[in-house]
Amino acid sequence: MSEEVLNKISKQLDQLIALAALNIAKGMKPTEAILALGSAGVDRNLIAQITGSTPPTVSVRLSEAKAKKKPSAEKGSKKTTKKK
Repeated sequence: MSEEVLNKISKQLDQLIALAALNIAKGMKPTEAILALGSAGVDRNLIAQITGSTPPTVSVRLSEAKAKKKPSAEKGSKKTTKKK
């Protein structure tokens, strides 16, 4: 296939992904949509466009959700040493 045909296919796939993401986020609050779309593997820039947010905000929300999923034992596993 020529590069022109591949680029056209790529653009059409991007449009389909955007439409599917819009459908997933329909009726959700922005934070809910960010988490749902993030778990579906949608690009953070597209999530930001759909939710009316910014890519850095999307990253923060996804990081916060990931941190909440970790068991509390893992959070406290880092040992700190105190200087005497």
